Amino acid sequence: DAVEILRPVRQTDDDVARLAAELVRSREEAANQQRAAAEELHASEQRFHRLVDAVTDYAIFMLDETGHVATWNAGARKAKGYEASEIVGKHFSVFYTPEDRAAGRPQRILDTVRREGHVEDEGWRVRKDGTRFWANVVVTALRGPDGRLIGFAKVTRDLTQRRLAEENERALLREQASRAVAEREEPQALHPARV
Repeated sequence: DAVEILRPVRQTDDDVARLAAELVRSREEAANQQRAAAEELHASEQRFHRLVDAVTDYAIFMLDETGHVATWNAGARKAKGYEASEIVGKHFSVFYTPEDRAAGRPQRILDTVRREGHVEDEGWRVRKDGTRFWANVVVTALRGPDGRLIGFAKVTRDLTQRRLAEENERALLREQASRAVAEREEPQALHPARV
């Protein structure tokens, strides 16, 4: 019996051919699945890029890990005035006022995002033509699978009209308060208190 167990298994040429065909079929199937997954990933990325490019009320773009503009969408072009070819590769500090740049605000924002993961900020920003606009900005850290920082996502919304409306409302309220005080004082001025 022991001799029989150690005897080599005899395979026919048909068995070898069948095994080889199964191996080839298995490899082809794996390659097809891999190809289909890659095509689906590419299609998904294309849909995402079309979505981001279709958004025009928000500037949505990426910065590399040093703060240089890496991507640009139609909303960014509309809000900031730059074409992608003019701004990609430039440091995002160009969007800040000279006062904010001198105070180191852009770098502080990136440092905070590195530590905390994201920052939301409102303040004046500068367009290509030099005009200022009031912006709500969200900057989020982007990390690779290993947790290493690979860049930042930046979303900016122009809130200038809202800010102007709020300032006008505050001015109107101040004016109404001043009138109310003046109207209360007016009768006293016409009829001073008799002593």
